[in-house]
Amino acid sequence: MTTFVLIHGAGDSGWYWHLVEAELRARGHDVVAPDLPGDDESATLTDYADSVVDAVDGKRDLVVVGQSFGAFTAPLVADRLPVDVLVLVAGMIPAPGEPPDDWWRNSGYRSAVEEQAARDGGLTGSPDPYVSFYHDVPRELADEALARERAHPSPASTAAPWPLEAWPDVPTRFVLGTADRFFPPDLFRRLAHERLGIVPDEIASGHCPALSRPKELADLFERYAESTRRNHP
Repeated sequence: MTTFVLIHGAGDSGWYWHLVEAELRARGHDVVAPDLPGDDESATLTDYADSVVDAVDGKRDLVVVGQSFGAFTAPLVADRLPVDVLVLVAGMIPAPGEPPDDWWRNSGYRSAVEEQAARDGGLTGSPDPYVSFYHDVPRELADEALARERAHPSPASTAAPWPLEAWPDVPTRFVLGTADRFFPPDLFRRLAHERLGIVPDEIASGHCPALSRPKELADLFERYAESTRRNHP
């Protein structure tokens, strides 16, 4: 049995993972999917990592997953706990010392969005969340996701430098959505190579595969766990 530690992204909560959690639990695994602190302007990335470590509560055989902004927290957890594999899903790959507020400029996000929007007629970067985030999510789920939005992350967490001096020494995988209209796929193909030295796995989804493709995402997570166990029995 593996314990999957699922870290949500900006504005979200542990609910984001509920369909993936059901898939993993049905296969005999344990899941920890905490709500990171919200509505607290002073909370830091370290506070977010603290909340995840507390939720894990000593469980072992860990696979830590960070979605989108959760990629700033997931490596902090992997640096503190005995983690078998670290997974980023459409994750904002941080660089040592880089404040999240600077990530957008440093990553080339804006130009990547403009290039992709020119190809798809403006769908990428649309201000309409049903177009940019939830275009492949069932409408009822998209409505609920929007209704559950929270004030997260805090200004303090995005302004301060990312605290690690180097990426944790943990096998790392990256999952991108080939139809992501918030983070263009080409952006993450490049960043995964530049910042992690890896080639992403690709899934036919938008920015929220846990809601649009939960089974396929659970399949990937389980595959990563099994591969790690084979390589490190």
